[in-house]
Amino acid sequence: MVERLTGRERQQALQSIAGWREVEGRDAIARSFVFTDFNEAFGFMTRVALVAEKADHHPEWRNVYKTVEVVLTTHDAGGVTRRDIDLAAAMNAIAGQFGVA
Repeated sequence: MVERLTGRERQQALQSIAGWREVEGRDAIARSFVFTDFNEAFGFMTRVALVAEKADHHPEWRNVYKTVEVVLTTHDAGGVTRRDIDLAAAMNAIAGQFGVA
């Protein structure tokens, strides 16, 4: 089983993934991505879905028009783990392909 990050480890990791923040009241991290339109937002979600499925680690997310809101936590570990940080970094890289920093 993957280990939950300590508060210090989580803070250090968050510094390496732009735009992500801790979720108040939960051991989770979150970010909103805003794209040009729905097609880009859906394209982003499709690409992330392939990465998430391969990693067997799936986001909590929702999409409204051009905005995708994401929450990451590792339910089995009861909080944020390296798997969440890695998926967040992958999401940032995919968003970058659409010009979203």
